[in-house]
Amino acid sequence: MNEHILNIAESSSGLSVLDKGLMLLNVNDLGEHLNFLWEGLTAEYIQFHFGLKKDAKVHFHNKNYTIDLKEEQSLLIYNPNQNLPLDLEVPKGGSIISLFVKIELFHSFFSEVSDHIHFLNEDHRHKKYYDQSDITPETILVLNQINKLRFQDHLQQLYLKGKAYELISVFFNQNADAKACPFLMDDEYLSKVNQVKDIVVEKMVDPPSLNELAEEIGLNLKKLKLGFKQVYGSSVFNFLFNYKMEYSRKLLDSGKYNVNEVGEKVGYSSASHFIASFKKKYGITPKKYVQSQTSLRSS
Repeated sequence: MNEHILNIAESSSGLSVLDKGLMLLNVNDLGEHLNFLWEGLTAEYIQFHFGLKKDAKVHFHNKNYTIDLKEEQSLLIYNPNQNLPLDLEVPKGGSIISLFVKIELFHSFFSEVSDHIHFLNEDHRHKKYYDQSDITPETILVLNQINKLRFQDHLQQLYLKGKAYELISVFFNQNADAKACPFLMDDEYLSKVNQVKDIVVEKMVDPPSLNELAEEIGLNLKKLKLGFKQVYGSSVFNFLFNYKMEYSRKLLDSGKYNVNEVGEKVGYSSASHFIASFKKKYGITPKKYVQSQTSLRSS
């Protein structure tokens, strides 16, 4: 396979400077396999990479070290002691959104709550940091809005800037506690909390009650609620609601199912209840959502 290289530092293709110390790279539905290089990316930047379509690779040290970025997976990486030039390999048809945030700007976001962000507290702020995790439904929604919503040219930059800040907020709202979990609870407790998530996702059409969950995993109800909130940033059934809505949105995007069928697949006995829930989450009915996506694809 021939290697095609695009040096993004010398090209405006997909790279937007949104604010002082804030840049966004949007690689969307590539027509060919490409390597995106940015040799000038310095150690003062935190890198966030979000895989939307296809599996990509993030190379370091002249490809001597590679991290696989799977579809619907995120990568956060920061090393204050060493430059990490970008070498992002994306296959044909792949979609990646990357954010680059200067550490000074990032600190300003969390100056009042830095102890809650693991790698910003005093014990870790001068150490390198790496985290790889699945993208949450809330984060996917923001990423898709970045890709799909288009504004007039003079408003597009403002829109992207707002979405970039929203993306950071949503990412840490869903992940900050989870990153700190190994330091806050023992492995057995953490494992049981993760089991709760797996069970409700597997049985989302007919999920067990909280008491049934507590009995199944061997954890008292109070610790189950507290632990789940700590790890996933919400109650069990609020998490399940968001998961079901995001899953239903993907089913609608596939074009394989009508609204009634999608509602049934995520556990709604009536179409009206599903429609009301979808509108509560996204501010639009499933039918209008499908129409909007069809319009975007044809434009």
